[in-house]
Amino acid sequence: MTDEVTRHYESLLAPNYTWMFGVSFDAKVAEQRNLLERLLAADAPRAGLAVDLGSGPGYQSIALADLGFSPVLALDLSKTLLEELDQHRGGRPIQPVCADLRELASHVRPGHAQVVVCMGDTLTHLPGRDSVAQLFRDARATLVPGGLIVLTFRDLSVELLGLERVIPVRSDPDRIMTCFLEFGPDTVTVHDLVHIRESAGWKLEKSSYKKLRLSPADVASSLRESGFEVLRSEPAGRMHAIVARR
Repeated sequence: MTDEVTRHYESLLAPNYTWMFGVSFDAKVAEQRNLLERLLAADAPRAGLAVDLGSGPGYQSIALADLGFSPVLALDLSKTLLEELDQHRGGRPIQPVCADLRELASHVRPGHAQVVVCMGDTLTHLPGRDSVAQLFRDARATLVPGGLIVLTFRDLSVELLGLERVIPVRSDPDRIMTCFLEFGPDTVTVHDLVHIRESAGWKLEKSSYKKLRLSPADVASSLRESGFEVLRSEPAGRMHAIVARR
């Protein structure tokens, strides 16, 4: 990840991350467990090592552990979100690691993972398409023969115009979060604005970072070039999901 992404998460997103989804932690885990169960179908064993790249507070990590994978390696650069994961993992075999997802090869021996997931739009946080391709090559080396990679990401390939670029995220009586998007040729600059009610009035916290404009076709093509067989590519709520096999 770039320093810009790390700064944005630690200064603004991490303290608001679980709140902005508007559902309980357990409900979000259940949602991701159902999604993973559907995406993996009968194509992956429910045992062995799973790697969660950009794990955040652990929605996918906990879901993978509940599906039977053990251990689950959870990589993320946000210490705040990894501490939240630690609070929720209980006795599950999850190993939180504070590391850049591009360091995957340093944390997993070749040919040992049954499944690698990179979900929740983490993929678009990489600094460029070359980094995406390298991540896919590293993931393929990490996987056992026949192992799977599972991706979810926002399709930012279609430019939003005018007021469509202003996106309300969530609000309650004490906090309002809004997002504003600026589209460039290859990236989208995401401006996150959070108004927080304090005793003296409203305080504005703001930060921005860039996301890659990746289309499902782009990602599928890069996976194939990295030696994967794409098994499915389909919408998954507000995200797009792709599953590929080594």
